[in-house]
Amino acid sequence: MSDQILETDPEEQEPEAYVLGKRDVAAILYAVEIDDREKLIELMEPLHPADIADLLEQISSYDRARLIRLYDLEFDGEILSELDEAIRDEVVALLTPEVLQEAMRELDSDDVVDILEDLEDAQQATIMDALDEGDRVAVQQAMSYPEYSAGRLMQREVVMAPEHWTVGEAIDHLRKTPEDDLPDQFYHIIVVDPRLHPVGNVTLGKLMRSKRATRLVDLYEETFKVFAATQVEGDVAYAFNQYHLISAPVVDEDGRLIGVITIDDAMAVLDEEHEEDILRLAGVGEGSLSDRVIETTKQRLPWLAVNLVTAIAASLVIAQFEMALSQIVALAVLMPIVASMGGNAGTQSLTVAVRALATKDLTGSNVWRVIRRESLVGLINGSIFAVVMGIVGVIWFGSPALGGVIAVAMVINMVIAGLAGTGIPILLERVGVDPALASGAFVTTVTDIVGFFAFLGLAAYVLL
Repeated sequence: MSDQILETDPEEQEPEAYVLGKRDVAAILYAVEIDDREKLIELMEPLHPADIADLLEQISSYDRARLIRLYDLEFDGEILSELDEAIRDEVVALLTPEVLQEAMRELDSDDVVDILEDLEDAQQATIMDALDEGDRVAVQQAMSYPEYSAGRLMQREVVMAPEHWTVGEAIDHLRKTPEDDLPDQFYHIIVVDPRLHPVGNVTLGKLMRSKRATRLVDLYEETFKVFAATQVEGDVAYAFNQYHLISAPVVDEDGRLIGVITIDDAMAVLDEEHEEDILRLAGVGEGSLSDRVIETTKQRLPWLAVNLVTAIAASLVIAQFEMALSQIVALAVLMPIVASMGGNAGTQSLTVAVRALATKDLTGSNVWRVIRRESLVGLINGSIFAVVMGIVGVIWFGSPALGGVIAVAMVINMVIAGLAGTGIPILLERVGVDPALASGAFVTTVTDIVGFFAFLGLAAYVLL
């Protein structure tokens, strides 16, 4: 077979991705400033909805309001689905009912539900009124499922086929179906039995390269997962990542097909969970750059208060060795080193443990092996740095005994850091507390208290 070269008209080729830069933002804001709607539309035309969402998040509320009013009827519904939750309700309030209605019509049901979840009741009512009757019913049914469930994550637009169909019948059905009745994007045809129970799926690739007489049941994918509408979305996202799913059907309590979840929505859930874990490890909750000062303060204040309490606890330990500190000034100089090294080692173990818990890699079957590993890592690293600090203690202060004390204290604290960094998040998860949110303060407290007590206690016993 000879190779064939397909020639494409340059004008028909898709344009390269447009990257929003500082000059573009300045030009857009200048068009808004001089009230030049045509220039604004020209500048916004090459931008992806996600880029426009980024632009709206970066500019001030004043400029955002003027831009939206000037942009008006050109506003794309995809922009709303890409916006940060913190300013989405503000943007919805700025849109006229006509623009909002048209924007909502462009979105799949899962995107509409995602937008509605974070809005006030009045704004939810405005969007619901803007939807067509069929879309409104679909969204209301999705909203009836628990928050953060597969029922909220799924889209109602599904491509299905009876199990007795052939490839030719499925293709003919797709060609005859009006475009508005099909999802914007889909990857599988879900095959159902007479009771609408999903029994398998067929990829579009297999469908298009198979002969018309081929039965759909002969083209099923090997990996086929079905999710209940009430299943937690985090478990759904984990399954997509674990089994490399592209899309999967969602069923009601009777096992009947009611929707489908696609990989883009599942990965968005994973990204959100990863971001939340990072923020919570730092004790800042779910904050974003768009949050107001008061909101940000409220999010951070509680855990700063917890840190203050734990710092006082560590200070109480130091106070017990006031006499030793007053007699040997070198202890005050070296004391923070032990606590700092333990804190950093604990944070390293903590980060690994929290991530492993989130991905379900750390389970009851391997928990003790992981704890032993982290403890041994702490012992080895502690021994290495113990030698270093022992030498520093001798050279700096001319006291072999002081060098030995800080060396032993370093080993003790690094081992405890490994134990605490792994054990504390596991214990917190067992009692139902989010380990990403609460572990940091407890691990830091343990390493500070153990570090101060080991170093000062040994110093008081050996040097005084």
